[in-house]
Amino acid sequence: IADRQEGIGVCGWILVSLSFLLVLITFPVSIWACIKVVREYERAVVFRLGRILSKKAKGPGLILVLPCTDTFIKVDLRTVTCKIPPQEILTRDAVTAQVDGVVRYRIHSAVSAVANVTDVHSATLLLAQTTLRNVLGTQSLAQLLAGREEIAHSIQAALHSATQQWGVKVARVEIKDIRIPVAMQRAMAAEAEAARETKAKVVAAEGERNASKGLQKASMVLTESPAGLPLRDLQTLTAVAAQNNSTIVFPLPMNMFGSLGKKSTGA
Repeated sequence: IADRQEGIGVCGWILVSLSFLLVLITFPVSIWACIKVVREYERAVVFRLGRILSKKAKGPGLILVLPCTDTFIKVDLRTVTCKIPPQEILTRDAVTAQVDGVVRYRIHSAVSAVANVTDVHSATLLLAQTTLRNVLGTQSLAQLLAGREEIAHSIQAALHSATQQWGVKVARVEIKDIRIPVAMQRAMAAEAEAARETKAKVVAAEGERNASKGLQKASMVLTESPAGLPLRDLQTLTAVAAQNNSTIVFPLPMNMFGSLGKKSTGA
């Protein structure tokens, strides 16, 4: 549309001249119907005898619209936040899930948004739903749960390339929620619990192995010093007595009695 250079023709200029003449005859009453106000965040696409005037949008500010020959359409350039309804998809590993999201976009070319598509907002929403289903259908459930950001960027790139000719720029796409069946949730919870139990058993076995190595080294040290084992027994009894008030009876080593007998005989 922007490349077309055709004019409105002789008949068109005659009608436009008559319209100007009508405005001048009815001035200043007609000026209130001809002058329109376009806000800062809006642009007006003016059609004169069915053709877009100057091949570009008007505004912001005051614009002049001739009666009988001109019509205009206002386009909002602000960012639109659109919620994608929950879409039921089948992932690559044959898991059914419901996914919804949010897409943010804005119109950067008012002429393209008016002339190239019937309803730009409805078309963008429907295209976002279709693109969401197509992209998520190629992902597995694990990729869908772990790679939301990457999937959102893929959807945004696909939407931007498709809506560029509509004058729409997709700013951001976010995957809001992922719902999977209850049976699948239970299976995933059981799998995660089994994985945690396996890890706990491995850690406990590793601790037992380290403890056994430590006891082996301690036994070797006590073997080199015969008096170390009784001292260790006394230290253990001291620790137990500090925690619980109780009477502990333990046998004395027989070698102590033998040494005492030898001392009494020598005396």
